[in-house]
Order: sequence, then structure tokens, then C-alpha cells
Amino acid sequence: MTNVADTTPRATNVHQPLFALVDVNNFYVSCERVFNPRLEQVPVVVLSNNDGCAVARSNEVKALGVKMGAPWFKLKDLEKKHGIVALSSNYTLYGDMSNRVVSVMRDLAPDIEVYSIDESFIRIERTAHLYGGTVPMGHIIRNRVRQWTGLPVCVGIGETKTLAKFANHIAKKNNEFNGVCDVAAMSLDERNQWMRRIDVGEVWGIGRRISERLIKLKIQSVHDLVSADIKRLRAHFGVVMERTVSELRGVSCLALEDVAPSKQQIMSSRSFGTMMHTIELIGEAVAWHVHAAAEKLRAQHSVAGAIYVFIQTNRFRDSDPQYNGGMVVPLADVSDDTRALTTAALHGLRRIFRDGYAYKKCGVMLIELQDKRIRQETLFDDPQARARSARVMLALDAVNRVWGRGTLRTAASGITQRWAMRSENRSPRYTTHWRELPVVR
Repeated sequence: MTNVADTTPRATNVHQPLFALVDVNNFYVSCERVFNPRLEQVPVVVLSNNDGCAVARSNEVKALGVKMGAPWFKLKDLEKKHGIVALSSNYTLYGDMSNRVVSVMRDLAPDIEVYSIDESFIRIERTAHLYGGTVPMGHIIRNRVRQWTGLPVCVGIGETKTLAKFANHIAKKNNEFNGVCDVAAMSLDERNQWMRRIDVGEVWGIGRRISERLIKLKIQSVHDLVSADIKRLRAHFGVVMERTVSELRGVSCLALEDVAPSKQQIMSSRSFGTMMHTIELIGEAVAWHVHAAAEKLRAQHSVAGAIYVFIQTNRFRDSDPQYNGGMVVPLADVSDDTRALTTAALHGLRRIFRDGYAYKKCGVMLIELQDKRIRQETLFDDPQARARSARVMLALDAVNRVWGRGTLRTAASGITQRWAMRSENRSPRYTTHWRELPVVR
């Protein structure tokens, strides 16, 4: 059995990878507080599409025991008792603020991977010395992001991306680090102590189910995981777990991705603002989801070989009849044309729709994706038709980039979007819409 104590942390130098993970604290809530300081120290939740579930919680709300994904209608008593402020999702604002954070970080360290809307990895082994070392660089990142965007971040630093994630968790949960933790600079004993204190479920990539399986194997802490027999772990969990343990031991297995890889599946779905009963209205929603998914498909220069369409009733309404239907519709030829994909999706909808149900959600998923530039031609290819399709989609995307998504779309998605998302408590789009810019009086 290999113990972490047998592995000495490597001295940092310009030849050894050194990663920093910059993570915005409570991102959605923090974005709202930047433009509405009255929300500071107030319990705040940001709700999912149609104001359904809590997708972001301030620390004050977490302290009340509210779990991620908790349905809002079940929190009404807490709302009244503790004055919880519930806001609708403002993805336009969040996306723009995320871009601003990344722009700030690129000025400090050009080797960056945008991992998610609120997290980015940075390679810093070649730049940290310019700022006086790793921890001083982390504080400079924190201070500049805070000053230029108003958002609070924590910085975790380690020899691997998994260790950087681990360090970020320590920085976020322990005030003595003042928001910056470098596990690469820790002594071996100090690192081991932190690994013993933190549950294995906090490790990047280990979810609830895997965590439960590890606990059954007497692996409860991060230290237990790092100390375990790696061959035994691979036999139980596969090569991904082996890679995770190697990363925790300081062996870098995950490189920085300068460009995000193309998605293997593209999904668009949303709950309705009100219950839907007719195939006509649901068809409009499905067509809109196809429009959104196809736009992303073309952006990554891919084509789809099939489309999955589904509809669902409201699982939280036990008194209603329940039905979940879905099917995969293969395409005669791979395509990125919104019209062809819409035709296939609506064909699938007609097959799965059942009368007599109140539907709450629908969506589509583009699958069997491949690179458009190396697509395999078929015996019945029509180069002229394909060229016409490409020109139409090029014009469609150009119009929508200038005037906004949905300005130009298929008639199947409806003239008026009666099924549009409910967002009764959305804050203004402060940074992207002229009429909603903040005003200082």
C-alpha cells in the first residue's frame, strides 16, 4: 500500500506545472450584489428557469439548511421567517460578468482555461515570480478582480488541477488563508493534516454515489484516498479514479485546455411558465429549443446524426397523472440545418405526445455529433442543396448575432412565445442593455 507520506512535494520551478484555480464565491448571488449592495448580508437565493428551484444560495441561506435544487414553493415558510430574497436567473448578466473576470485574469496570466462560468484554471509557474511568488500572485488576482468587477474570488494553487481544486476548497472554507491557499508550498505534514480533515466527497470528480462506495471501502477522507492501493481503486472504479489519485499525489495528468473541446451532445430544455396541454404549444417550445441547440451546433462546426426529444409532467404534483416520454429520431443525413432538425424533432414529438396530461417541461438533445469539416459524404449527397443550406444558416446566425437570439427563427417556434420562461423577479441586465444600465443619482 502506497502512503502519501512516501511522496515528497516537488519544489516549484518553471519546468514543473503549477496550477491556480480562481473561483468566484457564490457567483450568481455575488453578481446580484455588485449592482444591489442592499443585498449584502441578506439571505438571497437565485432560482432556476421559471423560478422553480434554488440554483444559487448566499452563505446566509446555506446556514438555514437550504439545499441546492430545493423547490422554491417548499421554502415559503423560511422566506417569511428569515426574509429570504428570491431572484430570477439573469443569465445575460452572469455571462457578461464571467467574461469580465476572465479578461482581468488574462492580463495577469495568459495561460488560462475557462472551466465553467465561475471557475478558471491558470498555469502560473512561469509568471508567479513576476508578482513576488504564488501566494502574492493569488492575492493580486483576488484584489484586482474585486476592484475591477466587484466580485469576490478565492484562489487555490497546486502542482495539478485536482490539487488546485483541493486548495481552493481549503481557501474558501478557512478564513485564516484570506482567500488564497497554496498546497504546493505546504510541508508534507501540513498537507497530510488538511487531507485528513476533508471528506473524500469534496475531491473534484467524486460525486455522491462514488463517495458512498468509497466509504464502504473505509475510504472516508482525502488522505485515505491518496493512501489507498491505486491498483485496487482502478479495479473498483476504473482509470478515471486512478488519474484522480495520481493528481492528488502531485502527478499532473490533466493538461490546461486553451480551447474547450467540442461538446459530444448539445441539449436545450426548459420548464414552462404554466402547464401546457396541447401539442401545438409544446411543438412551438420544442422548435425553439431546436433553434437554440442548432445555433450552438454550428458554432462548434459540428453536425448531428440524430435528435432526442422529450416531454415531462410535473413530478412535484403528486395529484396529477404522471408521464415522461422521449424518443431518438435518426436523421437521413447528418445536418446542422435548423429546419431539418426541427422537422425531425416535431416528428418525434407527435410520436410521444399523449392527450390528457399537463406538461411542465420539454427539450431536445442533439446526438451523434461529428466534425462538419470531415463529414462523410453519402451516395445521395446534393452539394448544391448543402451549399444553399449553409448560406441560409449563415444568414440566420448573422442576423441573430446582431439583433439577438430568436429575432429570425423558424415559423414552427411560433409568432408569440406564449410558453416563454417566467422570470418575475429578474434584476436588470445592467451591463448589456442600454435601457437597463444602472443609474447613479
